[in-house]
Amino acid sequence: MGALTRLLAGLVGDTAARTVLGVVFIMGFLTFNVLFLIWLERKVAGHIQRRLGPMEVGPHGSLQTLADMLKLLSKELFTPLAADRYTYLLAPILIFMPTLCVTSLIPVGDAVAFAEMPYGLIVITALSGLTVISIFMAGWSSNNKYAVLGGLRSVAQEVAYEIPVLLSALSVVLIAQSLDLTQIVDRQSLPYILVEPLAALVFFIGITAETNRAPFDIPEAESELVGGFHTEYSGMRFAMFFFAEYTNMLVLGALGATLFLGGWKGPLLPGWLWIIVKAYAVILLMMWARWTFPRLRFDQLMSFAWKLLIPLALVNLVVTALVVGFVA
Repeated sequence: MGALTRLLAGLVGDTAARTVLGVVFIMGFLTFNVLFLIWLERKVAGHIQRRLGPMEVGPHGSLQTLADMLKLLSKELFTPLAADRYTYLLAPILIFMPTLCVTSLIPVGDAVAFAEMPYGLIVITALSGLTVISIFMAGWSSNNKYAVLGGLRSVAQEVAYEIPVLLSALSVVLIAQSLDLTQIVDRQSLPYILVEPLAALVFFIGITAETNRAPFDIPEAESELVGGFHTEYSGMRFAMFFFAEYTNMLVLGALGATLFLGGWKGPLLPGWLWIIVKAYAVILLMMWARWTFPRLRFDQLMSFAWKLLIPLALVNLVVTALVVGFVA
């Protein structure tokens, strides 16, 4: 890796070389992550429902997702005649770019991140909010009533559940006295989930809703909206939305592990492996919830956020501020 970096640096400069190699490494890891998570979700769903899941393609169906990717690559890409063409084509690209940027901000071990920032939590929050714009663009530009309804639902859901997620994260910021994710991990002598269990619970529910995972998958509810905001997308355009969804699960799972589970800290294993293990543990809980709870109605979804989660997160934030101020 060092020799390759020096070779590229001689051609395009040191900064450009590090950027290119960082993007290639992150994209390679995220591609493997998506293929693995889709296979894992199928296996988890199968075992929860007392069946085996994929078994035919590769050992225990391990190559099934790769076969699905090749199938999607071969599918025709069509654009509805009445669609807003440029917005329609831009949405699948735009939905993935913020997630790629956010991935580079997560400290992966021993205070190392691809793009470390002193206010990393703010940047991650800002970039994560761009995903909903892409979803709304996809729904509106398709000129399909089901897709438009899915886009509108996504905007309402994102606004509602982003608030308790932020309030929960702010409780951690008050304790750590920093917005730098590296410093937040450094100051966890005990994982903050033991200090802020309510904030951790609200945060987990909020990120499950933000990633449009069941029982919060209202924007793409197939029983109501056919496919929701991505109804009119096919082939790899369709796949880009799911690529972004599973990547977002990893990023938010890693963020949750950073805020509440001690980040890269742990015995025996290297730090980068600990953050991955903890992130996948959070993702496994998301999958477990998906195949356990029924989908909420849209009014229940909104009421749950505005009438329960946000008041709980506010009370928890105020109590945390009082305790921190009293101790200080």
